[in-house]
Formats: sequence, structure tokens, C-alpha cells
Amino acid sequence: MGFGIDMAKAREIHKANIRYARVSKFAELDVEFTKALEAGTSTTDIAAKKQALRDAPADSAITAASNTDELKAQWNTDILGTSPYT
Repeated sequence: MGFGIDMAKAREIHKANIRYARVSKFAELDVEFTKALEAGTSTTDIAAKKQALRDAPADSAITAASNTDELKAQWNTDILGTSPYT
């Protein structure tokens, strides 16, 4: 008898990885936001990127993933950067 993967635990680990990856992304966006404010330019795109980072751990596809491959595929490289699973 083999051992299965605890998907609930895997989802929590995946969310923790997302939260860890967000730290540096938020810092970068905070600098961009401040520069935009100082220059008097729009901060709309920056705010949208920050909101996407905030929403990333709550992505419904994470909950829907039925195995670790599907879970790993939910890493959004557009907003989070390089996947820790490669």
C-alpha cells in the first residue's frame, strides 16, 4: 500500500510559496508606485498588479486542482515570476 499526496496540505504549501514570491514583487511595485506619484503619472496599472498579487493565493484553480501537477500549473509566472517547481 502506497502513500497518497495530501492535497489539502499541498494547496497550503502552494499558497505559502505564492505569498513568499509576492514579497519581492510588492516591494518592486511599491517603488514604482512612489515614482509614479512623484512624477504625477497614473498609478492604475501598478495598483492592478498589486491587486493581482493579493488575489493570487485565493485563485479558484488552486482549490480545483486534483493532483500536484495541476497545482503546480497554477503558478502564474506573469505576476509571480519563475515557478519554484522547475
